[in-house]
Amino acid sequence: MFTVSDRSVKLARRLDPSADSSDWSDWRWQCVHAIRDISTFERMLGIRFTSDERKHLEETIAVFPLSITPYYLSLIDPNDFKNDPIFKQSFCSTQELRLSPYDMADPLAEDKDSPVPLVTHRYPDRVLFHISNVCAMYCRHCTRKRKVGDRDHIPSKAEIQKGLDYIKNTPTIRDVLLSGGDPFLLSDDYLDWILTELRKNDHVEVIRIGTRTPVVLPYRITDDLVQMLRKHHPVWINTHFNHPREITKSARTALATLADAGIPLGNQSVLLAGVNDCPRIMKVLVQKLVRNRVRPYYLYQCDLSEGLSHFRTPVGKGIEIIESLIGHTSGFCVPTYVIDAPGGGGKIPIMPNYLISWSTNKVVLRNYEGVITTYKEPDSYESIFCDRNCGDCKLQLNLAGADEQEPIGVEKLLADYNPSIALVPEDTERMSRREE
Repeated sequence: MFTVSDRSVKLARRLDPSADSSDWSDWRWQCVHAIRDISTFERMLGIRFTSDERKHLEETIAVFPLSITPYYLSLIDPNDFKNDPIFKQSFCSTQELRLSPYDMADPLAEDKDSPVPLVTHRYPDRVLFHISNVCAMYCRHCTRKRKVGDRDHIPSKAEIQKGLDYIKNTPTIRDVLLSGGDPFLLSDDYLDWILTELRKNDHVEVIRIGTRTPVVLPYRITDDLVQMLRKHHPVWINTHFNHPREITKSARTALATLADAGIPLGNQSVLLAGVNDCPRIMKVLVQKLVRNRVRPYYLYQCDLSEGLSHFRTPVGKGIEIIESLIGHTSGFCVPTYVIDAPGGGGKIPIMPNYLISWSTNKVVLRNYEGVITTYKEPDSYESIFCDRNCGDCKLQLNLAGADEQEPIGVEKLLADYNPSIALVPEDTERMSRREE
């Protein structure tokens, strides 16, 4: 399935003198032999840090540990490692200890939005289910850095069952995203059990799995794993490629194995200073992803997690990248650029301005080339008034089994059937005076 180079075998024997190509392509061997200290890292790449550098790096590892799969380390260019995008994503930096005033341990308020352990319920119809606290590698830009350094932990069946019970008893949940850690660091049997239990709920229509194993541990995508996943369709997988150099022959093999099994693939990149904050890099990345049947899904602005300030770019850099993609490559190559709002506000899409102005009769638009044009609004448009009586709807609803949900946010202000006229924060001084 996977081909292993002579160089990879030589690297494997620096960790285990008896290793051969079958060991290198064994995902369990890769996890057991993860590089967790500076001396092994130096020996593997044939480099040497100064004593001063080593001292500061050790201080960083004491707070944010090091763990790199041998496979991912093999992608680093030892001749220019300090500028290497693989190195920057995997090896510790002393800048991680420079906390800014805006850094937060849990910037997305995942713990606050957790009705039961392991479950984050932020959006009306979907939940995040943290089924693992184990990763193949500690990514230096991880938004959950608060969990890095915790004891690697696979939740017990009793712990998982509490999350399953919450999902079972909350029929509005139609979409479950399995995350962690990395769900693919679970055994096939354990993951099969979780998926089987989720599939017992008729209201769970879609199961998604977030994993970085195709990037940092492609050998985890075994035939046995994929055959198990096939039983639970529809299953969607989102992975996390940040740079074109991560799309290696082994990564392509892993992606093809998943795609050939009928599993839709998406990718979520994080915009990282010094790694991929370049329109040309991102254009090559999204085009390579699509060539491998992976749909670019999100481009994330780097979160305000602790120790990530050196990775953050201005929002303008992300807009520049999206501007360089729209109109310049296939539409399905363009990810949605989002800021995952601090405090748990969820993902907010950020786009270049294409709507220049509008009036009662026209909108003024511009395209990617700078062409300015107009779109004529209809002379007569009578909107259909909705009285929210879905059961007796004689209009265009006509959807068997359509579910009714209460609108929230801006949707509530737009709804004809809802009397709300404003969204007002509750904790302002003006509101306090009203209460008095």
